[in-house]
Amino acid sequence: MSKHSPPERLQKLLARAGLGSRREIEGWIAAGEVTVNGEPATLGMRASLTDRIKHKGRLLSLNHARAQAPRVLAYHKPEGEVSTQRDPQGRPTVFQALPKGRWISIGRLDVNTLGLLLFTNDGELAHRLMHPSSELEREYAVRVRGELSEAQRTQLLEGVMLEDGAAKFASVEAGKAGEGANHWYHVVLREGRKREVRRLWEAVGLTVSRLIRVRYGDVKLTRWLSAGKWEELDEAQVRGLYHAAGLDFPQPDAEHSQSGKRSRPVPKRHQTPRQRG
Repeated sequence: MSKHSPPERLQKLLARAGLGSRREIEGWIAAGEVTVNGEPATLGMRASLTDRIKHKGRLLSLNHARAQAPRVLAYHKPEGEVSTQRDPQGRPTVFQALPKGRWISIGRLDVNTLGLLLFTNDGELAHRLMHPSSELEREYAVRVRGELSEAQRTQLLEGVMLEDGAAKFASVEAGKAGEGANHWYHVVLREGRKREVRRLWEAVGLTVSRLIRVRYGDVKLTRWLSAGKWEELDEAQVRGLYHAAGLDFPQPDAEHSQSGKRSRPVPKRHQTPRQRG
């Protein structure tokens, strides 16, 4: 994105620069925390890289952010971590385990859910992938107490009414054998409402005792990625996510990149989380 690019919606401009998700940035604007050229920003206003944009009085360096290549991390979230930047109860957060940088989560997992959680430095990518219109598949391994009847399976596939509207699974398949009254299933959703998987099972009279996200779109939770660790997706995988989101794969601005040097780090695996303070 050149400094001569035409103006675009402020929240989209800041999200594309990796400064936050569109929803988060809209919250900043609504709270009066953002100014453009000294004037309070409003939702829907347009801006460009030539404007002086501040958040809570701090000048935002958009050119530097846009010079960075798009990156996506896959993190194996353990049970007990929250998916927010900070927690008033002092519980560990998923962000404490990530490498240094400005990371935006692509969706969330509740504190008792394990498995694949994606992070990116492109807020617009995060917004598009999370939006219901993307219909991106999320696959979960689910352990429930009790065995699913054919009638219950039909309900889950045809749809049940939850407090926030109708919901259903795209598929429900039997998984590995469980112990005692426990049974494992693999389910696929094409949206990501709060606690939706658990609420769907509860709606047909079954309680989830274990929930693991194993896939988001085409990205799978790999066997070698243990809980609490992350790996960086390679360029082909990142390009696949941009394609799924209906976005062009961005190239770092040539005028802000150093000639002859890699603008993108080599993908890493089996990372050890940083020590928590």
